[in-house]
Amino acid sequence: MRSLDKKHKVARDREAPLWGGPPVDEDAPYLERHARKYLAMTTRDYFVYILANPTRMLYVGVTNDLKRRLYEHRNKLIPGYTRQYSISRLVFFETTPNVSAAIAREKQIKGWIRIKKLALIESQNPAWSDLSAAWYEPPGAGSEGAK
Repeated sequence: MRSLDKKHKVARDREAPLWGGPPVDEDAPYLERHARKYLAMTTRDYFVYILANPTRMLYVGVTNDLKRRLYEHRNKLIPGYTRQYSISRLVFFETTPNVSAAIAREKQIKGWIRIKKLALIESQNPAWSDLSAAWYEPPGAGSEGAK
């Protein structure tokens, strides 16, 4: 069922709410509807990540959907630093259920000098391998295709 969102003047689908929770039941009590919305929003993971290019230029970011965000970086869908310098190899990431903690950690890492960022990456990924390489591998291109 579609309804018109008066505030934003766009059609909204009640069965697929924007916040990603269960369908909105307009007959449910107000608190129950908003409690479900709150739980759906708070049970999400947030990622602080570091990307690199072959010359080891770095980019630090935060997102709630790492796979989607890496897809955007790899396909250069967002203009800016990562697109200009082809920075798309995932070399480090951390997860947290708290968005404030994720943003604070991103700012902390961005404030570090380069050598400290390199030490963080090498503590978890000494070979600097792309941690997301298997996510974008075409079917049949894995170890089975090497025969």
